[in-house]
Amino acid sequence: MTAAIPRNPRTANPMRPSVDRTEAHPQQPSRLPTASIILGALSISAFWLVELSFVLGVTAVICGAVAISRSTVADSDAASLRALLGIVAGTAGITISTGAALLPMLAEL
Repeated sequence: MTAAIPRNPRTANPMRPSVDRTEAHPQQPSRLPTASIILGALSISAFWLVELSFVLGVTAVICGAVAISRSTVADSDAASLRALLGIVAGTAGITISTGAALLPMLAEL
């Protein structure tokens, strides 16, 4: 007498792939909040390069705003905080670069 071996219906047919493409895949966490923080930090640290700092700050704010609007970020408190910190860092970078651009004009007054 032989014991019956349970077979997986997915692996029983070698022509059929073992992964069913119709299954729901878990959503990947968004990288936009982290990108927003990094761009904001670069914007603050590169304030003497006014144009670059301004562009990095605007990009950080946009990435943070887009990240907050996504449902995967809105459901996660940590990701929402990172996106918010990226927006704050981008805004600070914009403010500091604008101040650095206006400083030579204010020195002449």
